[in-house]
Amino acid sequence: MAAPMELSCWGGDWGLPSVHPESLTVMVFFRALQSLLQAYAKFSGAPLTVTTINKSWRALKGDLPVLSSEDIVISQPAKILNFLRKQKYNADYDLSAKQGADTLAYIALLEEKLLPALLHTFWIEAENYCSVTKPWFASRIAFPLNLYLPGKMSREALNRILLTKGGPPLYSLTEVEAQIYRDAKECLNLLSKRLGTSQFFFGDTPTTLDAFVFGFLAPIYKVCFPRVHLQEHLKQLPNLCRFCDDILTCYFRLTVSDPALIVSLQMDDNLRKSPHHPPRKLTTLKLAAGGEESSPMSRLSP
Repeated sequence: MAAPMELSCWGGDWGLPSVHPESLTVMVFFRALQSLLQAYAKFSGAPLTVTTINKSWRALKGDLPVLSSEDIVISQPAKILNFLRKQKYNADYDLSAKQGADTLAYIALLEEKLLPALLHTFWIEAENYCSVTKPWFASRIAFPLNLYLPGKMSREALNRILLTKGGPPLYSLTEVEAQIYRDAKECLNLLSKRLGTSQFFFGDTPTTLDAFVFGFLAPIYKVCFPRVHLQEHLKQLPNLCRFCDDILTCYFRLTVSDPALIVSLQMDDNLRKSPHHPPRKLTTLKLAAGGEESSPMSRLSP
């Protein structure tokens, strides 16, 4: 009998299942695998429980999302997705070798060009951090850890930006900020051009790349910050906004039930099929409401 799996992640707001980019990435990947996961859970006795952090000491290091399966604990989206691949759960079975290479290239582009601006928007931009990011995360962390962890995550975000973007010829923080937003807008333009009029990046079903792109774009698109440099540019690219809206509508139609948060998964005739499991009709997966900056994302295995 396969082991149960539990995904611990930051919770949602502003119409998002999670406001945390890395948590969103893994959650969308699970939705792309919904037919496999339902077969896995229903026929192998291995339920998937998604637990959102709420006043929990499990946020001690801030290194969410975390996937637990028996004595295995894995953090960081790339490592979680690789673990699932080793268990024969893969959203990319139908991709060609070239599409697999493109996936790696675009994920690297996201990490290099868009991630620094995303970190800056959440954790460095003073008005955003003080009025939105810090109080939101502090309200989800147990006292007295909530007095310390948001500041730690902010410092780690700044160190990450300066480590990757703070070398010559950019010496001042102002110069670094200007460059990272130029890079981010360039990245958004490239993603918009690559997506074109398609529903997803490689056809009519989501893959690993769609999970990563959504994880990066959705918080920029939906979170209500007072300073919205990047959001304004994103909203000028209607196909990327439609991409985010479609995933939220199709894969995250939320209804609240006490004591659990229920995510209704919609059956799609074009769900990605796996050679390891036939598709099965879906019902729901239950997300336990409550319970109980990570390092740069690792390179995905081809």
